[in-house]
Amino acid sequence: MNRDDILKKAQAENSGKDYADIEAQKSGTYAAYFIAVILVILVDTVNGFVLGYVNRGMDFVLFTMAFVAFLTKYIKLRKRHELFVTIFWGALALMMLALWILQLCKVMP
Repeated sequence: MNRDDILKKAQAENSGKDYADIEAQKSGTYAAYFIAVILVILVDTVNGFVLGYVNRGMDFVLFTMAFVAFLTKYIKLRKRHELFVTIFWGALALMMLALWILQLCKVMP
């Protein structure tokens, strides 16, 4: 395959894509995730002081978001490091799910 064939193939694959839109969406996603993390920390802190316990359901949602983000990254890149990070976030999400269920069953505060 020569240079022109490679260029034509790349142009055909990328037709109809607006890279500015893709980058804006990516930036918005990162900002939204950052704000979600800050808000969960704030709500957990307030719940801890006011109610005396932290709702693990919110932590479950937050850790699941991170798990899905890294799982998607691992699927696309297939890097071993991403797999380890994915497993870490998945384990934390499962742990928070278990704690949340225990809270709902009134086994723990």
